Amino acid sequence: MRARFPLAVLSSLVLLVTAGLAGCNDSSTSPSSPLRDEFVLAPGGTATVSDGSARITFTEVAGDSRCPGDAVCILGGDAIVRIAVTTATRRATHDLHTGSMAPVTHDELTITLVELMPYPFSSRPFTPDAYRATLRVTRP
Repeated sequence: MRARFPLAVLSSLVLLVTAGLAGCNDSSTSPSSPLRDEFVLAPGGTATVSDGSARITFTEVAGDSRCPGDAVCILGGDAIVRIAVTTATRRATHDLHTGSMAPVTHDELTITLVELMPYPFSSRPFTPDAYRATLRVTRP
């Protein structure tokens, strides 16, 4: 005789498994990123460069004055993405700016901010934990 499960139990089980699998992709874990590949971090999230030479942590957005997408501004503004980089020789904090998109150098690594999401809209506020920074790490 086969066991029968009520539809509500099966639906709950499917949701639980789906949520568990989605948690595997959480940006707060420590993914490994090959050099030159882009990776996304949430605030507090850390990525390790695939050869183990560095760990990069997205500490915070220290300020976000970007012009909201639903506004008209004279200047585009800037957001400051603060990261902590740890290598075998040192640990330092660096600020990356959306306004200039200029990379920072830490030891032999060049770290570039590719994108900061979400983009602000005055009609849709969000909490700081919603930020996602897309970064790229290269060697010169």
